[in-house]
Amino acid sequence: MTSARRTQEEMKYAVLIGDGMADEPLEKLGGRTPLEVADIPNMREIARKGQIGLIRTVPTGMPPGSDVATLSVLGYDPRKFYSGRAPLEAAKLGIKLGPDEVAFRCNLITVEGERIADYAGGHITSEEARELVASLSRHLSTPTVKFYPGISYRHICVVKGADIVRVDCTPPHDVTGQPVKDHLPRGDGAPLLIDLMERSRELLHTHEVNRTRVSRGQRPANMIWLWGQGVTPQMPSFKERYGVDGSVISAVDLLNGIAKLVGLDLIEVPGATGYYDTNYEGKGTYAVKSLEDKGFVLVHVEAPDEAGHNGDLDQKIRAIENFDRFVVGPMMRRLSDVPHSRLMVLPDHPTPIRVRTHTGDPVPFAWCGQGIPASGARAFSEREAAGSRLQIHDGHTLMGRFIHGEKLVE
Repeated sequence: MTSARRTQEEMKYAVLIGDGMADEPLEKLGGRTPLEVADIPNMREIARKGQIGLIRTVPTGMPPGSDVATLSVLGYDPRKFYSGRAPLEAAKLGIKLGPDEVAFRCNLITVEGERIADYAGGHITSEEARELVASLSRHLSTPTVKFYPGISYRHICVVKGADIVRVDCTPPHDVTGQPVKDHLPRGDGAPLLIDLMERSRELLHTHEVNRTRVSRGQRPANMIWLWGQGVTPQMPSFKERYGVDGSVISAVDLLNGIAKLVGLDLIEVPGATGYYDTNYEGKGTYAVKSLEDKGFVLVHVEAPDEAGHNGDLDQKIRAIENFDRFVVGPMMRRLSDVPHSRLMVLPDHPTPIRVRTHTGDPVPFAWCGQGIPASGARAFSEREAAGSRLQIHDGHTLMGRFIHGEKLVE
């Protein structure tokens, strides 16, 4: 047996995703990116002692979101397996879609006047959101429309009628600050969705949860926004594909739904919120422990992406630094004692401060460990990666290289 094909018992693999970390050079930072400014000694060390490269996780022409990008990172070609964001989140919630059912992502958003003020409903708590979704279920559900609570502002609406999957919907984080009427669903099935969205406004505006939030100076979650629709994809398990058992740690239903669909275990970390206040240290600790009996772990941290959507440069830099200190650092120390191991770090996609939404540009990645010689790279950054010889254009090939040890360098 070659060292590149060691058994699960011998090899340990860790993939650490800082969602949306990649960005553009900013005038405010003297032409540098947040990754170039942030204090990230652990990611820099991975690049130095291993290899850094550039990867396109979003195939040309596909929507640049964590759904498409994470499928690529896990080794599933989105052009073959992607059917929409919502069915991936529905899988995490245990929602089984029938053959004629379509899942929609149901954001709780804030509308001020006639504009989308906040795609995340003031980052409403999950407890508050459950009350709102329960009210939606009581008043708007029908034999063909059902609502299911998720986490914070992220929920699911299931609609019967397979044809509705072709309706044209816009992600709310792409149009924050813009008029509601300019971005409502279009095409076959749109009138039903628009009716639900408009009626939700009437219902949520006066709800006690929102009255209380307004009295505290918080934004109300006063409308639903339907988007990201799709049907359940059929995918081979991760173990079938790569021969290793593993786990996923994330506070986001999307990531956990993908994990569930491909047979990876879900590890819940107390205090993991998917926002700035997430339990970084807990994620690092649980990830390290998971490798005691599993060969693979993927850790996802959402906070840099949220900061990008909010246009909050300081929070983005802080989130990147917390990810490096509390997630990347502990995993590096854990695997430094495991000779047969590999560690990889990367964003899934960029979420630039300037545009406050996702882009499909390539992102930097770095890996180190068995079979990966030191490159001596000076930094973990977009600029350093762009100058590397390691350029991967089909992102779904990344995981195969990482686990099977093929083309770890160019």
